[in-house]
Amino acid sequence: MGDTLEDAPDSQALENETPPNTIFLAPSITKPLVLSGASYTHHSPIPSNVRADLSTPCVLGVDEAGRGPVLGPMVYALLYLPLALHRSLLAETHHFDDSKVLTPAVRSELMEKICTPETDLFENCGWATRVMSARDISAAQLRPTAPYNLNAQAMDATVDLIRGVLEQGVNVEEVYIDTIGPPDAYQKRLEKIFPNLRITVAKKADSLYPCVSAASVCAKVTRDAALDVLWESYDESGGEVAWGSGYPSDARCTAWMRANMDPLFGWGSECRFSWGTAKEMLEVKGGGPKAEWPDVGEGEAGNMRLTGFMMGGKEEEGDELGNWFGSRVGAEVF
Repeated sequence: MGDTLEDAPDSQALENETPPNTIFLAPSITKPLVLSGASYTHHSPIPSNVRADLSTPCVLGVDEAGRGPVLGPMVYALLYLPLALHRSLLAETHHFDDSKVLTPAVRSELMEKICTPETDLFENCGWATRVMSARDISAAQLRPTAPYNLNAQAMDATVDLIRGVLEQGVNVEEVYIDTIGPPDAYQKRLEKIFPNLRITVAKKADSLYPCVSAASVCAKVTRDAALDVLWESYDESGGEVAWGSGYPSDARCTAWMRANMDPLFGWGSECRFSWGTAKEMLEVKGGGPKAEWPDVGEGEAGNMRLTGFMMGGKEEEGDELGNWFGSRVGAEVF
């Protein structure tokens, strides 16, 4: 349920996924909201070179960070800039790349340039993030009825971020997005929502399109900083984040979770309780009181089980694309 093999980086990648000791605290970080477990959206001001002429054709990229971890938020981000500067500014001048292949220090430096007035990135690039808290991700997935799966949450975050930019009057013409699931189905859904945009959804888009690479940096630095803020509530000395990257495959993460698990309440708002890692620790290794669920009768109510609540119910079978995003897709979409 998010805790999958494809979400498990190798050992070298885990180091790049681990927040550094010092990281740029971008304007996308609102400490009280992060600590409270709230989800929220941040939009930068429209960059001056775009604001001077809102008819300027722009390109926009979207990517995420933190889909697989059991700890911390998932962050969706977009970045837009004049179409004429797409590759020259981002790829040739500043060498943006997929955030997973950039070191944490390089990511932090690039993000600081994006946020620093009078730099060429600040004057030409607008950006936005949606911080999706671990608490809200889990609560949505664990609904006993109508569970809101991670793909649906990600799709809605993407749509809301793009709409926010369009509502500001930015003339977005081209959009590039790193895929969620089957690229063709995802692209068709977005084209139906935004019929006036030229949309490309692709696997590894963060390595192919500089605007997606830049969006991935915004997402990753925001997630790193959010993890650092969450860690402060456990370690006010500001030392190294003991839970590492927050991925279930990271031994530092699982060791911290075992050592800091309350037998009844588990962990704080930094934890995704819908992940298999957390569920197993609570149900199998927890020492707290166990709940007994009585058989209340025949039919659907009588078949309720604890695992049904933890896993958000069984999804409908038979229509992979229709169910991928959490709701059935009619033929009119295609």
